[in-house]
Amino acid sequence: MGDVILITGAGKPTGIGFEAARQLAQAGGSVILTARRGADADARATELRGLGHDVAGLELDVTDDGSIDAVANAVRARHGRLDVLINNAAATGVYGETIAVADLDTARATLEATLFGAWRVTQAMLPLLNHSDVARIVNVSSGAGSHADPAFGLTTGNGMGAAYGIAKAALNALTSRLAVENPGMRVNAVCPGFTATFEGGEAMGARPVAEGAAGVVWAARLPKDGPTGGFFRDGQPLGW
Repeated sequence: MGDVILITGAGKPTGIGFEAARQLAQAGGSVILTARRGADADARATELRGLGHDVAGLELDVTDDGSIDAVANAVRARHGRLDVLINNAAATGVYGETIAVADLDTARATLEATLFGAWRVTQAMLPLLNHSDVARIVNVSSGAGSHADPAFGLTTGNGMGAAYGIAKAALNALTSRLAVENPGMRVNAVCPGFTATFEGGEAMGARPVAEGAAGVVWAARLPKDGPTGGFFRDGQPLGW
């Protein structure tokens, strides 16, 4: 029996979430991909089912408790358990934003989707994850939320935007605490790297989406004795 996998923020055809769904479904998983717009989730799921994969699409707004509860109930009714939760949904914030001039309402919205969205979904899915023999939680983070990334880290002054980096740093902190509180699960944060999820990305030096998603898939398929509480890129530790 394959893993039951839930992925948030998987509605974009060129996104990390959708590519991770494709790779995991191809490996034999039963994938529930979600998107804020139900039509996007349905379209992506239909595309993968057309390739012969076991994929369902559900509408999920990670900032809405009712939406999250509806998805949790659907997973419970269909599968009775969840083996893998991939928290991929996030807000990108404002490129070039600095602390001094940041619009705090926009910053709150970024934190609401990126940090509290993942937190809300995890809370709702933990009872289902507790029914898994090898439960894994993957929080899709970014080097922009670390002090160690030499190109995009918090100390580099890059243009990723203050709220985005701070939200990802907070997501990394959430990952650490979740791992401590759930020692039987594998809980990790993953940075996909600079990935061509946007038009013209590869011309700017971004890696193909399949390469970025591969690290997420690696964390989603960790064995029971795999690492937990870490931050990784391409399966290798990345400094916090």
